[in-house]
Amino acid sequence: MLVGGEKEQDMRVIAGTMRRMQLVTPSGNDTRPTQDRIKETLFNIIQAAVPGSVFVDVCAGSGGIGIEALSRGAVRAYFIENNKNAVACIQENLHKTHFEEEGTLLKQDAVSALRHIREKEVDLIYVDPPYESPVVRDILSALSAMDYVTENTQIIVETSLTSDFTFLEDLQLFITREKRYKGQRHLFIAKKDGSSDL
Repeated sequence: MLVGGEKEQDMRVIAGTMRRMQLVTPSGNDTRPTQDRIKETLFNIIQAAVPGSVFVDVCAGSGGIGIEALSRGAVRAYFIENNKNAVACIQENLHKTHFEEEGTLLKQDAVSALRHIREKEVDLIYVDPPYESPVVRDILSALSAMDYVTENTQIIVETSLTSDFTFLEDLQLFITREKRYKGQRHLFIAKKDGSSDL
Protein backbone atom coordinates (compact mmCIF):
# COMPACT_ATOMS: atom_id res chain seq x y z
CA MET A 1 0.00 0.00 0.00
CA LEU A 2 1.29 3.44 -0.88
CA VAL A 3 1.49 6.28 1.61
CA GLY A 4 2.24 9.97 1.22
CA GLY A 5 4.19 10.78 -1.92
CA GLU A 6 5.71 7.32 -2.26
CA LYS A 7 6.14 6.15 -5.83
CA GLU A 8 5.62 2.67 -7.18
CA GLN A 9 8.57 1.03 -8.96
CA ASP A 10 6.62 -1.59 -10.90
CA MET A 11 6.91 -0.53 -14.52
CA ARG A 12 9.79 -1.10 -16.90
CA VAL A 13 10.91 -0.42 -20.44
CA ILE A 14 10.28 -3.64 -22.36
CA ALA A 15 12.61 -3.37 -25.35
CA GLY A 16 15.14 -1.20 -27.15
CA THR A 17 18.07 0.83 -25.89
CA MET A 18 16.64 1.19 -22.37
CA ARG A 19 15.37 -2.38 -22.08
CA ARG A 20 14.59 -3.47 -18.49
CA MET A 21 15.01 0.06 -17.11
CA GLN A 22 12.66 0.51 -14.15
CA LEU A 23 10.34 3.52 -14.36
CA VAL A 24 8.53 5.31 -11.56
CA THR A 25 4.76 5.73 -11.62
CA PRO A 26 2.58 8.20 -9.70
CA SER A 27 1.05 7.06 -6.44
CA GLY A 28 -2.70 7.17 -5.92
CA ASN A 29 -5.55 6.52 -8.30
CA ASP A 30 -5.29 9.58 -10.54
CA THR A 31 -3.34 7.72 -13.22
CA ARG A 32 -3.58 4.18 -14.56
CA PRO A 33 -0.28 2.80 -15.94
CA THR A 34 -0.71 0.53 -18.95
CA GLN A 35 0.23 -3.01 -17.91
CA ASP A 36 3.47 -4.41 -19.33
CA ARG A 37 1.74 -7.25 -21.20
CA ILE A 38 -0.69 -4.83 -22.88
CA LYS A 39 2.14 -2.41 -23.68
CA GLU A 40 4.13 -5.27 -25.20
CA THR A 41 1.19 -6.32 -27.37
CA LEU A 42 0.67 -2.73 -28.51
CA PHE A 43 4.29 -2.30 -29.55
CA ASN A 44 4.29 -5.65 -31.32
CA ILE A 45 1.48 -4.25 -33.48
CA ILE A 46 3.11 -0.88 -34.22
CA GLN A 47 6.78 -1.93 -34.10
CA ALA A 48 7.46 -1.27 -37.79
CA ALA A 49 6.18 2.32 -37.51
CA VAL A 50 8.14 3.33 -34.39
CA PRO A 51 11.79 3.70 -35.56
CA GLY A 52 12.36 7.23 -36.83
CA SER A 53 8.88 8.35 -35.81
CA VAL A 54 7.50 11.41 -34.05
CA PHE A 55 5.37 10.07 -31.18
CA VAL A 56 2.81 11.89 -29.02
CA ASP A 57 1.77 10.45 -25.63
CA VAL A 58 -1.50 12.17 -24.60
CA CYS A 59 -2.62 11.87 -20.97
CA ALA A 60 0.84 10.44 -20.51
CA GLY A 61 0.75 9.50 -16.81
CA SER A 62 4.29 8.34 -16.00
CA GLY A 63 5.33 8.65 -19.65
CA GLY A 64 5.90 4.91 -20.00
CA ILE A 65 4.39 4.62 -23.49
CA GLY A 66 6.32 7.54 -24.97
CA ILE A 67 9.55 6.38 -23.33
CA GLU A 68 9.01 2.89 -24.73
CA ALA A 69 8.70 4.49 -28.17
CA LEU A 70 11.94 6.42 -27.69
CA SER A 71 13.70 3.26 -26.50
CA ARG A 72 12.56 1.53 -29.68
CA GLY A 73 13.86 4.25 -32.00
CA ALA A 74 11.38 7.13 -32.12
CA VAL A 75 13.31 10.35 -32.81
CA ARG A 76 11.05 12.60 -30.72
CA ALA A 77 8.25 12.11 -28.22
CA TYR A 78 5.84 14.66 -26.79
CA PHE A 79 4.38 13.96 -23.35
CA ILE A 80 1.11 15.73 -22.52
CA GLU A 81 0.14 15.69 -18.84
CA ASN A 82 -1.19 18.21 -16.32
CA ASN A 83 -1.24 16.14 -13.11
CA LYS A 84 1.62 17.43 -10.94
CA ASN A 85 2.63 14.03 -9.55
CA ALA A 86 2.58 12.50 -13.02
CA VAL A 87 4.61 15.40 -14.46
CA ALA A 88 7.26 14.82 -11.79
CA CYS A 89 7.39 11.13 -12.73
CA ILE A 90 7.78 11.91 -16.43
CA GLN A 91 10.65 14.29 -15.66
CA GLU A 92 12.34 11.68 -13.48
CA ASN A 93 11.83 8.93 -16.06
CA LEU A 94 13.21 11.06 -18.90
CA HIS A 95 16.26 11.79 -16.75
CA LYS A 96 16.76 8.11 -15.82
CA THR A 97 16.54 7.00 -19.45
CA HIS A 98 18.65 9.90 -20.79
CA PHE A 99 15.82 10.94 -23.13
CA GLU A 100 15.58 14.55 -21.91
CA GLU A 101 16.65 15.92 -25.31
CA GLU A 102 14.33 13.68 -27.33
CA GLY A 103 11.35 14.16 -25.01
CA THR A 104 9.23 17.32 -24.84
CA LEU A 105 6.93 17.65 -21.82
CA LEU A 106 3.83 19.82 -22.23
CA LYS A 107 2.39 20.52 -18.77
CA GLN A 108 -1.17 21.53 -19.62
CA ASP A 109 -4.55 20.12 -20.53
CA ALA A 110 -4.53 17.87 -23.56
CA VAL A 111 -6.55 20.01 -25.98
CA SER A 112 -4.43 23.10 -25.31
CA ALA A 113 -1.18 21.16 -25.49
CA LEU A 114 -2.00 19.68 -28.89
CA ARG A 115 -1.97 23.21 -30.32
CA HIS A 116 1.64 23.68 -29.16
CA ILE A 117 3.14 20.79 -31.11
CA ARG A 118 5.20 22.18 -33.96
CA GLU A 119 5.73 19.30 -36.35
CA LYS A 120 5.07 18.95 -40.06
CA GLU A 121 3.73 15.45 -39.46
CA VAL A 122 3.24 13.26 -36.40
CA ASP A 123 3.42 9.52 -37.01
CA LEU A 124 1.92 7.95 -33.89
CA ILE A 125 -0.39 9.45 -31.25
CA TYR A 126 -1.30 7.47 -28.14
CA VAL A 127 -4.32 8.70 -26.15
CA ASP A 128 -5.03 7.21 -22.71
CA PRO A 129 -7.62 9.37 -20.93
CA PRO A 130 -9.78 8.20 -18.02
CA TYR A 131 -12.13 5.54 -19.37
CA GLU A 132 -15.60 6.86 -20.27
CA SER A 133 -14.41 10.46 -19.90
CA PRO A 134 -15.94 12.93 -22.39
CA VAL A 135 -12.46 14.44 -22.83
CA VAL A 136 -11.59 11.71 -25.35
CA ARG A 137 -14.03 13.25 -27.83
CA ASP A 138 -12.51 16.71 -27.26
CA ILE A 139 -9.00 15.30 -27.82
CA LEU A 140 -9.95 13.48 -31.01
CA SER A 141 -11.85 16.52 -32.26
CA ALA A 142 -8.76 18.67 -31.72
CA LEU A 143 -6.53 16.10 -33.42
CA SER A 144 -8.80 15.89 -36.46
CA ALA A 145 -8.23 19.61 -37.04
CA MET A 146 -4.42 19.59 -36.66
CA ASP A 147 -2.30 19.92 -39.80
CA TYR A 148 0.28 17.50 -38.40
CA VAL A 149 -2.35 14.73 -38.32
CA THR A 150 -2.26 13.42 -41.89
CA GLU A 151 -3.66 10.38 -43.66
CA ASN A 152 -0.49 8.57 -42.55
CA THR A 153 -0.88 9.37 -38.85
CA GLN A 154 -2.00 6.50 -36.62
CA ILE A 155 -3.99 7.48 -33.51
CA ILE A 156 -4.31 4.81 -30.81
CA VAL A 157 -6.85 5.17 -27.99
CA GLU A 158 -6.83 3.00 -24.89
CA THR A 159 -10.41 2.73 -23.67
CA SER A 160 -12.96 0.46 -22.05
CA LEU A 161 -14.61 -2.42 -23.86
CA THR A 162 -17.98 -0.65 -23.94
CA SER A 163 -17.23 3.01 -24.69
CA ASP A 164 -19.05 4.54 -27.65
CA PHE A 165 -17.00 5.90 -30.54
CA THR A 166 -19.77 6.39 -33.08
CA PHE A 167 -18.91 10.12 -33.02
CA LEU A 168 -15.75 9.43 -35.04
CA GLU A 169 -17.63 9.72 -38.33
CA ASP A 170 -18.53 13.33 -37.51
CA LEU A 171 -14.80 14.05 -37.11
CA GLN A 172 -13.87 12.38 -40.41
CA LEU A 173 -12.04 9.66 -38.49
CA PHE A 174 -12.49 5.90 -38.65
CA ILE A 175 -11.32 2.78 -36.79
CA THR A 176 -8.76 0.75 -38.74
CA ARG A 177 -8.22 -1.94 -36.13
CA GLU A 178 -9.39 -2.97 -32.66
CA LYS A 179 -7.40 -5.05 -30.19
CA ARG A 180 -9.37 -6.30 -27.20
CA TYR A 181 -7.93 -7.37 -23.83
CA LYS A 182 -9.63 -8.69 -20.71
CA GLY A 183 -10.63 -5.31 -19.34
CA GLN A 184 -9.87 -2.75 -22.06
CA ARG A 185 -9.08 -2.33 -25.73
CA HIS A 186 -6.93 -0.37 -28.14
CA LEU A 187 -8.64 1.41 -31.01
CA PHE A 188 -6.47 2.30 -34.00
CA ILE A 189 -7.86 5.37 -35.70
CA ALA A 190 -7.00 7.27 -38.88
CA LYS A 191 -8.35 10.14 -40.96
CA LYS A 192 -10.95 9.20 -43.54
CA ASP A 193 -9.59 8.41 -46.98
CA GLY A 194 -6.29 7.63 -45.29
CA SER A 195 -4.44 4.36 -45.39
CA SER A 196 -3.03 2.20 -42.63
CA ASP A 197 -0.32 -0.41 -42.69
CA LEU A 198 -1.52 -1.91 -39.44
